[in-house]
Amino acid sequence: MSERSYPIQPQPEDDARFTLGLVLDVADVLEKHGYPPIASGRDFVELQLALFRFLYTGGAQ
Repeated sequence: MSERSYPIQPQPEDDARFTLGLVLDVADVLEKHGYPPIASGRDFVELQLALFRFLYTGGAQ
């Protein structure tokens, strides 16, 4: 089994790649694959948090 790439270690204090555009792109891909569209600000924030957790912490906290 190969070594994992995620979560990113060490976690950067500020990562210029983690943008509003990134989260919107992920939301668009999910919708194109048949998932419901983001319907509210809370949906967006939850997607942003889930993506952050995956990238930088390795899971839910």
